Order: sequence, then structure tokens, then C-alpha cells
Amino acid sequence: MQDYKELIVWQKAHSLTLKIYKATEVFPKSELFNLVSQLRRAGASIPCNIAEGCGRRTNADFANFLQISLGSANETEYLLLLSKDLKYLTQDLFEELNQEVNEVKAMLISFIKKVRQTT
Repeated sequence: MQDYKELIVWQKAHSLTLKIYKATEVFPKSELFNLVSQLRRAGASIPCNIAEGCGRRTNADFANFLQISLGSANETEYLLLLSKDLKYLTQDLFEELNQEVNEVKAMLISFIKKVRQTT
């Protein structure tokens, strides 16, 4: 069992989640229980699943939670695109958040491969 807070991928995912929470503060009130909620949950699911996987006994279990985290990152990526297309995010903010989510995705893919090699 390892400390998830020491993982760079968790740190980046946590930072992304904080930025998503901040960015969605200005979304229309009508989206509070729709897009805002879904985007925040998808974003938070990335570091949550990394943390939960760190508490599992086997590397196979850990890799499964990392895979779930990757799925949440893909969902987050789409929801950011939707938010931009609905004009809730500026192009600049979208590009910043999209770049970060893609960095997290790349790190997760690499980490999943590494963890699966040790099972």
C-alpha cells in the first residue's frame, strides 16, 4: 500500500479538480444540478479512484482503479468540450484545462502499464 498523495499523477489530478471547481463557479445557475454537478463529479473521480486503488491489496486491483480513473478523465475531457461549446468556458480556459486532463490521461496510461507489468 502506498501513499496516494505522493503520486505525481494524483497531485496533477487533484490540481485539475480544484481548477474545475473554480471554473464551474461562473456557470449558469440552471446548470448547477446538471453540467456543473456532472463535471465536478467526473473531475473528482479521477483522483478519488487513484486514492482508492492505493488502498487495495494487489496490483491487479490497483490497475483496475487506475483504469476507472482513466475513464473518468475521458468523461471530464468531453464535459470540458461541451462546456466550451456551450460558451460556459472561454477558449483559453478550455485549452488550459484540456491540456491538463490530457496530461493526466497520458500519465494514467503509462502508470497502468507499469502497474500491470508487476502483477
